[in-house]
Amino acid sequence: MQKKILSIILCMILCILPLSGCKKNVGTPEDNAVSPEEEKQEETEVYTFGYTCTTMADNPYFAVLEEAIREEVEKQGGQMITRDPKGDDTLQLEQINEMIEEGIDAIFLSPVNWETIQPGLDALREAGVKIINIDTEVKDLNLVDAYVGTDNKQAGYLCGEDVVQRFPEGGKVLILECPNTNSINERITGFEEAIADQGFEIVARENVNGSKEISMETTKRLLKQYPDVDVIMCGNDQTALGAKVAAETDQAYAGVVIYGVDGSPDLKKELQKSDDIIVGTAAQRPITLGKDAVKSAFQVLDGEKIKEPIYEETFLITKDNVDMYGADGWQ
Repeated sequence: MQKKILSIILCMILCILPLSGCKKNVGTPEDNAVSPEEEKQEETEVYTFGYTCTTMADNPYFAVLEEAIREEVEKQGGQMITRDPKGDDTLQLEQINEMIEEGIDAIFLSPVNWETIQPGLDALREAGVKIINIDTEVKDLNLVDAYVGTDNKQAGYLCGEDVVQRFPEGGKVLILECPNTNSINERITGFEEAIADQGFEIVARENVNGSKEISMETTKRLLKQYPDVDVIMCGNDQTALGAKVAAETDQAYAGVVIYGVDGSPDLKKELQKSDDIIVGTAAQRPITLGKDAVKSAFQVLDGEKIKEPIYEETFLITKDNVDMYGADGWQ
């Protein structure tokens, strides 16, 4: 009987011994091998991005663009630091240096002034920060890693085409521009190309810095000098909204028509009014632009080269089609 019991015990020991060689969770890499997929996930780097634009305080377009970029960045595991220079190019340079000190890996940058941004670009490159130039080009695109923006020349051209249709005999034009901002320069260039040799005379042009308030005061003054103006072409929607207030303060200017560029909710609400003197805006898609900018940023950080600028198409919103896009948000 004792022999039988000993045989059973010996058999049990022999069965347990092979199991003792199995992997144990003892806390060492050798004892707890990680699969390639798990190892890749553990080594995924968390990138920090900076964001600086022309102004979020005075232009809701840049606030929407920031939100779109931030949402996409966070969705992909990154984080973002935002600074608003509020139209001050000196402050923008200071804020860029601050973000470099905070350790950003890449920056989404729309310059207040496409020429004076140069020291900021130099500092970013020296620090090894990837530069994703958005919306408004810097002077030298060779200094950035990618550019993503609206086809601004096309935007201006669309406004000009509509003007030619409305005034087949030509007319007199005021232009409210912003020479420091190349996106607006491109819009005005496209507009001028569209109305060239069509009987139009540009009687005055002034820099209003893309500001609604400056546009309002400037338009009041210019309309007194040129009371027979037919068209006011504005570099952005904020400028157009300022020009509208100025023109409507005196019924003598009820015949003038105004164009903007952006497709902002505020301007689309004006288009929904049957008697409003704002008649069109070349629309941008800040949410789409933001997503494409983030995609480009991650490509650059992964070592890819983006050689050509990326331009988003634009389209004209008028009283005839504004209801198709709605006025509650951006298209």
